[in-house]
Amino acid sequence: MSQKGLANSLKAVIIGIGICGLIIYFYFLPVWGRVIINSAKGYEDCYLPWMIFLWITAIPCYLVLICGWKIASEIGKDNSFSDINARLLKYIAGLAAFDSFFLFVGSIIFYFLDLSHVMVVLLSIVIVFVGITVTVAAAALSHLVYKAAVLKKESELTI
Repeated sequence: MSQKGLANSLKAVIIGIGICGLIIYFYFLPVWGRVIINSAKGYEDCYLPWMIFLWITAIPCYLVLICGWKIASEIGKDNSFSDINARLLKYIAGLAAFDSFFLFVGSIIFYFLDLSHVMVVLLSIVIVFVGITVTVAAAALSHLVYKAAVLKKESELTI
């Protein structure tokens, strides 16, 4: 597969993930929220604050997709191992860490404000673990891409 073909495939996947995210955030989460509210009486006032909170957590996710798009564009230009991609991957790691921390702290705050159930906090811990995994993977990739970019620059200077 050519660099251009790989870049186009990555962009198609990014578009697909973005569409799936919209469906999850704006269809499934509100529907699941209503189901939870209907089955757990006493939490009716929690629906809107939780929905707003969850929609805010989507912002870093879509910023990650924008970074992924830029990385795919660099790959299409045959510039896979570059400082730009290393910085974008580092930014992705930071966004994933921030979003994980934000979700965890928000879940705990909602629990102590009696706007949540302990099972929601436990579920958020699982989601936070996934976010930390993405953080570590993106940070490791950033380091590797940076090292490869340095080697690439050194080899270009060698005659």
